[in-house]
Amino acid sequence: MAVQPQLMPVVNIQPGRFRSPADLKTEVWSSSICDCCDDMKICCFGFWCPCCLICQISTDFGECFCLPLLDFFTNCVPAGSLALLSTMRERYRIQGTICNDCLLVTCCTPCARCQMARELKLRQRTLLLVNVPSSVQTNMHPPQAFSHPSHPSMPLHPMPVGLYTSAPQYSQHKQEIN
Repeated sequence: MAVQPQLMPVVNIQPGRFRSPADLKTEVWSSSICDCCDDMKICCFGFWCPCCLICQISTDFGECFCLPLLDFFTNCVPAGSLALLSTMRERYRIQGTICNDCLLVTCCTPCARCQMARELKLRQRTLLLVNVPSSVQTNMHPPQAFSHPSHPSMPLHPMPVGLYTSAPQYSQHKQEIN
């Protein structure tokens, strides 16, 4: 008896790539690349001392302040500014591509730096919290040692909850005395 080969079904449509909502980039830059004059402090700082501005951006963003110094050691693309811009775009889920970031920092470095500074300034503002419960008044005095009523010479120290697995040691000591 001959075995007939079974035909495999043909897949016409391949499954697409799953993208979770956290991966979607839905934000846009808070200001345009050409809005340098919207914040004159940042504009002047970027014009008169661009090295100081990019080091300040790097520090405010949580990176090493020396990262932008890579810009001076690369020939074509300012690597430090590119790293900051693309990381900022990813962290804040701002739409764009690494190619656009590269073109932006290469062709218009001062404007890109000012845009990053404006974005950080906007996103790092102090938040106004509404309906926050009032803080609980705390006792600022250190805990004091107590003594056992039947044995005044044996001090009892307060023990934090959850740090011991069995009964406190003083109860065992009391049983030995009885």
